[in-house]
Amino acid sequence: MNIFGMGLPEIMLIMVIALLVFGPKKLPEIGRSMGKAIRGFQDASNEFQNEFKREAAQLEESVKMKAELEESKAKEKEAETVDSEEKAVETSQQS
Repeated sequence: MNIFGMGLPEIMLIMVIALLVFGPKKLPEIGRSMGKAIRGFQDASNEFQNEFKREAAQLEESVKMKAELEESKAKEKEAETVDSEEKAVETSQQS
């Protein structure tokens, strides 16, 4: 068992010292408040990760849309160039 990089003997020693310092009546209350604090930290961490993932997905979608738009504009410009060249050829053939 490895919690926060500590093994069972270290955790037991910390528990015994905490029991001696705070006493048996205060220890459950301290444990509950520490548990709530750790739970709150985990919830905040998960919320941050989810928000980060959503923002990354939106950014990726934005970049993809921009690339598609630029590609579409390039194709339009190419089509206009081809059309103008064809018109120039037709005009030169008619004269």
